[in-house]
Amino acid sequence: MSSSTTLNIALVEDNALNRNTFLQKINQLKGYFILFSATNGNECLEELKGLPHHLLPKIIFMDIEMPELDGIQTISLAKSLYPQIQFIVLTVFDDDEKIFEAIRAGASGYLLKHESAAVLEEAMQSILKYEGAPMSPAIARKALHLLSRSNISLENKNVTMPACITEREKEILQLMVSGWDSKRIAAALKLSVLTVRKHISNIYEKLHVNSKAQVIGLAHKHNWTN
Repeated sequence: MSSSTTLNIALVEDNALNRNTFLQKINQLKGYFILFSATNGNECLEELKGLPHHLLPKIIFMDIEMPELDGIQTISLAKSLYPQIQFIVLTVFDDDEKIFEAIRAGASGYLLKHESAAVLEEAMQSILKYEGAPMSPAIARKALHLLSRSNISLENKNVTMPACITEREKEILQLMVSGWDSKRIAAALKLSVLTVRKHISNIYEKLHVNSKAQVIGLAHKHNWTN
């Protein structure tokens, strides 16, 4: 387990070679402890769900293109549940739209995957000590260029509900947000209370939450009820 002077971090990356390369870079540095490495957004959220508050990572390095739940959706959901965690995107692409989607989702930094261990450490310290927004030079230049010629808004963008949520679960989620309990939902949808409770349990599992309050918070933040 990490000591009080060690910075807890995590990695979400579906490519095994990229994962190993990143871990090798971090192992070159002193004072960093990798709590977990996940291969997609769902794994990441499940790892976070099981951690005590004081053991949550300070920074998570996040790939964008991943199966099941991509990096941008993961950042947005995780920021809603764990606002104290900072996210640094790691990518091989300097795609225009992805840069702004990641920032809107709540990313604090945006780096290319080939960056050295020293650059990774500098980015982490920039965020934690100075509340900076580290970017690889190529990405920073592109971001400034895009801002100079457009009216792109960096306000939070509505994030679509994860595709794993079924139509029935969406229906039940909306009724939950409206304050309905299981019995009322069951009567309205002509289902058994047991079936409704099973759907609610599935919603909790798929969104990686533990309570109705967290579900409602996510739904309101991402405008899932409209």
